[in-house]
Amino acid sequence: CKSDIVSQPQKKRKRSIHPSIKIPPASRLNPSQNRKRVYVRALMTMISMISSSLALLGSIALLHTTNGFAVHRTSHCLSPSMTQSTTSLQMSTDSFDFSAIRVMVNGMPGPMATAAAEACLRKGLSLSPVAMTGPEIEPATITVYDPVSDSSASVRLIPATDDGREEIVSSLAGLREAVGENNLCVIDYTHPSAVNSNAVFYAENKLPFVMGTTGGDRDQLVTDMESRKAFAVIAPNMGKQIVAMQAGLEDLAIKFPSAFAGYKLEVTESHQKTKADTSGTAKAVIGSLKKLSDDGFDMEKDIEMLRDDESSLAFGVPEDALKGHAFHTYTLTSPDGSVQFQLKHNVSGRTVYAEGTADAVKFLMSKVHEGNDGRVYSMIDVLKAGALE
Repeated sequence: CKSDIVSQPQKKRKRSIHPSIKIPPASRLNPSQNRKRVYVRALMTMISMISSSLALLGSIALLHTTNGFAVHRTSHCLSPSMTQSTTSLQMSTDSFDFSAIRVMVNGMPGPMATAAAEACLRKGLSLSPVAMTGPEIEPATITVYDPVSDSSASVRLIPATDDGREEIVSSLAGLREAVGENNLCVIDYTHPSAVNSNAVFYAENKLPFVMGTTGGDRDQLVTDMESRKAFAVIAPNMGKQIVAMQAGLEDLAIKFPSAFAGYKLEVTESHQKTKADTSGTAKAVIGSLKKLSDDGFDMEKDIEMLRDDESSLAFGVPEDALKGHAFHTYTLTSPDGSVQFQLKHNVSGRTVYAEGTADAVKFLMSKVHEGNDGRVYSMIDVLKAGALE
């Protein structure tokens, strides 16, 4: 047994430092090749050490606290096949616990508001026990259930009438006493006609809010919130990837204005038939495309808006997404018709928007707890902060 143990190391072939590099045993090489073999091993050892050091430095450099979040991104870039990147969003150790936040999701039992409430539960946020609903809806208590996290919450829906708002205000006092003055936040997925009045109500009652509802007078909305120094995230779209696309287009428009001068712009958008207004995302994207194309596109007249099932199906919407989708196509055509560019972003369901909304809540509440004056943020601010999971 002893001789077997001694002989095994002689038969075992040492692995090369990198699995893709095969270095033959010294016995098969002449002296010159042996020297090269030593150099190769030394070089590969140095590369391995440098790579490990860079990876460590990269991890340290990218671990930083931004807007109350610790954003940790680790990346290995030795080769495309070895690239691994992870991004995690977590509270810094000296900040507050997100589970202490109570989120009032206004607009339930509407599907978008309900999806946002489920996403909040999924991301470790707690729901306020009361929320506003449409003035035509009877008061009721509903159960919000998220099947992913297997968590639920009961919420009393109060109509947004004068009496209902008074009830909400009286409930806020009790909530603040229970969870803390700065631990309440609102998500608004109500109706375009209520956007401006709801925002003023939130600001006057010191409620930070994420406005996911499109429509209303957007310029007046921002002006009202800035004059009141309200904490708010206001955006026409809450989807991470779509926000990134919007940011990229805006950057392109700034760097290369009129790059598509003379090109004609055409836009078609399809949503579920219950959506009352024109796509806010389409309007934001068109704003950038107009800078690129100098086209006299009229957002109020020239957007082809599809709101019936037959037209949506013909546009490519899956049948099972008719009740919840957002399909957009933007086409730029050269003056002679010989060149055409198309940009599409098609979303089935509401999950991407709901989860982005919950991330916006986390971002906004971290800003509240920094103790600075309120301001209006966009989803691009949330994206730049690394706060979209």
